[in-house]
Amino acid sequence: MADPTSFLRVPREERRRTPAERLRDWREAHVALPERGLRQQATRCMGCGIPFCHEMCPLGNLIPEWNELVAEGAWRRAIERLHATNNFPEFTGTLCPAPCEDGCVLAINSEPVTIKQIELQIIDRAWQERWITPCPPVARTGRAVAVVGSGPAGLAAAQQLTRVGHEVVVLERADRIGGLLRYGIPEFKLEKRRLDRRLFQMRREGTIFRAGIEVGVDYTVDRLRSRFDAVVLASGAPVPRDLPVAGRDLRGIHLAVEYLTWANRVQQGDVAVSPITAEGLDVVIIGGGDTGTDCFGTALRQRHSRWCTSTSALGRRIDAARRCPGRPTRPSTGPPPRTRKAAFAGSPWPPSPSSVTLNTGCAPFRLWADFVTKPGRFIRASRPSSSCPHSSR
Repeated sequence: MADPTSFLRVPREERRRTPAERLRDWREAHVALPERGLRQQATRCMGCGIPFCHEMCPLGNLIPEWNELVAEGAWRRAIERLHATNNFPEFTGTLCPAPCEDGCVLAINSEPVTIKQIELQIIDRAWQERWITPCPPVARTGRAVAVVGSGPAGLAAAQQLTRVGHEVVVLERADRIGGLLRYGIPEFKLEKRRLDRRLFQMRREGTIFRAGIEVGVDYTVDRLRSRFDAVVLASGAPVPRDLPVAGRDLRGIHLAVEYLTWANRVQQGDVAVSPITAEGLDVVIIGGGDTGTDCFGTALRQRHSRWCTSTSALGRRIDAARRCPGRPTRPSTGPPPRTRKAAFAGSPWPPSPSSVTLNTGCAPFRLWADFVTKPGRFIRASRPSSSCPHSSR
């Protein structure tokens, strides 16, 4: 514990770009604190005997340890402790809802430690200082593993197995590697440069990527089992949950996965304009979770959307109005007109070219890494070589 009284004297500080700034582009909202300020934030960590932040973290990140190292200015040791449990801190540092901060003891009667901001700045500092380098295996095992899916779970499994010494091939049905990170998450939440530099590192380590291959269609299961010693299934949940209600087939109603994929393709330079856009339209978003807010932010950035309403099963609603030159702007308070209130409630609401509804619901998102092996030929994943400073678990 760097300073046992710091939390009494140092207020919580984190920086974000203002909403007005964010709506003008597709860049992330995070703004780095100066090194001195970040180290002061790290001193607020009390080094609890029972670190509830550590318990709340799904990855079991060693949060008090790297907080103390940041407070001491030991940045290189901090990234080693961060990588000890997390292959991709830049993904969690931008996307994670930070349950660790909810578990912080300071949150009982004060503001929690800025854990998420510290994590992101540790990894950004490591990339800036070029401390993150490829870690190819010391020796090869002669075993081959296929990883089906290139989302966060698939990439983490592939990196770990490659560093052990196996030959790893990642199979992805989309035209680019990344899965949900590539096409499901908007650019303003995760800039794709973060993903691309990790993929470059993994290629240098020896991981083989094959995009545009759909397992079960282009690559049969029998071929997988004959070619590889083990298969890691990390396909996620690509099938959205539709709503079988009256009016679902009307014009202007889209699934969130379609909407977000096309928005990401615009940012990747594949198309100039998305075929599903909120430009000049009234928008209703059904679903108020992360995917709903992704659609919400995307609609606001498609410059001429006049009205957005995000609804959820919990009865909460977020309204936002965006002024469009030459068009009237509805008030930002109060419910929208009744005729546009419920797309799927059986009301006589015929969607027209001036309205679009996004259904963001999907099956419970699953990321799994189940080994499917030949009988009697299970690959034991030992710890990565200790020669790699970025080894995890």
